[in-house]
Amino acid sequence: MTDKINAPVGGKLSAVKGMNDVLPPDSATVQWLEEKVRQLMARYAYRNIRTPIVEKTPLFVRGLGEVTDIVEKEMYCFEDRLNGDPLTLRPEATAGVVRAAIEHNLLYDGGKRLYYIGPMFRHERPQKGRYRQFDQIGAEALGFGGADVDAELILMASALWAEIGLSDVRLEINSLGQPGERLAHRQALIAHFEAHQDALDEDARRRLYSNPLRILDSKNPVMQPIVNAAPKLLDFLGEASLAHFESLQAILRAGGVGYAINPRLVRGMDYYNLTVFEFVTDRLGAQGTVCAGGRYDYLFEQLGGKPSPAVGWALGVDRVLELVKASSAPIELPVLDAYAIVTDIASLPHVLPVLQQLRGLGLCIQTHASTQGEMGSMKSQFKRADASGARFALIFGADEVAAGQVTIKPLRNAAESQFTRALADLAAWAGTLQSPL
Repeated sequence: MTDKINAPVGGKLSAVKGMNDVLPPDSATVQWLEEKVRQLMARYAYRNIRTPIVEKTPLFVRGLGEVTDIVEKEMYCFEDRLNGDPLTLRPEATAGVVRAAIEHNLLYDGGKRLYYIGPMFRHERPQKGRYRQFDQIGAEALGFGGADVDAELILMASALWAEIGLSDVRLEINSLGQPGERLAHRQALIAHFEAHQDALDEDARRRLYSNPLRILDSKNPVMQPIVNAAPKLLDFLGEASLAHFESLQAILRAGGVGYAINPRLVRGMDYYNLTVFEFVTDRLGAQGTVCAGGRYDYLFEQLGGKPSPAVGWALGVDRVLELVKASSAPIELPVLDAYAIVTDIASLPHVLPVLQQLRGLGLCIQTHASTQGEMGSMKSQFKRADASGARFALIFGADEVAAGQVTIKPLRNAAESQFTRALADLAAWAGTLQSPL
């Protein structure tokens, strides 16, 4: 292994396929979405949690289930070279959040509302909106058992769509019931699919006895008639599960959130029960799920903790931004307030403290950079100032610096004329700008 690491590699290096760089200006749109999320989470009293991107492999095997696509096919697993521990790059965040809550006794004084933003890793064929490293945003409400918190999370996601200008996202909901109800449904499913075993594809045959519920999620068009005729889990729900589902629907109706009940909506992980939901769209082709979530009341026990109810959702940043782009929703990107033009490098000791003062007042200012001790011509600096998108050019010529002044030239409004201000008055001028950053 050491020899492989130290072996010389010729030629240009590139990123791992499916693990992409995010460069300006695209990185600004990611920051825009993350800031919208942070503001929204604060309004709902959700607090940020950050868990490691590397966890012990058994966390995901126990938490997600051995017979899931993620565990069977998609995880990046390796051994710790120091002690041989099996480690995995996190393919999702919920199991790690619950592990952290158990390890640090986070629920000792009651439930917690948490959110996260960060990268996940899955080894699958890269395609648009679905990469091997991808950012997820998620919200988890730990220690709350009522349908009101299920509804709160759905309402919060709906508020996010309004906040970022999306209108073509629809909500689908279902209930997976409780383990006993799912067991009865599972037995009925197995009997149904056994009767059509010759028509099952390879994935369905593999899952028939290990995870038959996932067969309902098959995208194989040949299998759709068999899937559509399968027993529905809703018909196996008991009184308490139905009451939970009805309570959720009542709150959503009162909140003005439209939804459709999708009895075929299932989850790929073993830890879900009762409420499951997805926000979907037709704008992203086959990758139509924008946000998915549900209740997972038994995950704490699966991971060795005390029984604790929980519910959450997660969304893929790439997919949401693709949808924003397709919907032509407005993205409020940062605006450069001013570009500082300095004609003489000897003036920088006088100019830079002034710019620092303006930045301290909240203005976003870019300074023209020197090249080999020269600041460049006035013409070239103005060209860069205009290309920067700045609202103003701050001109520190030799005459201005000598007089303790600066010339301010508007760059976005041709009807406005340039004017001069004393350096001592710049702070007052900055205060007159309508939207300093």
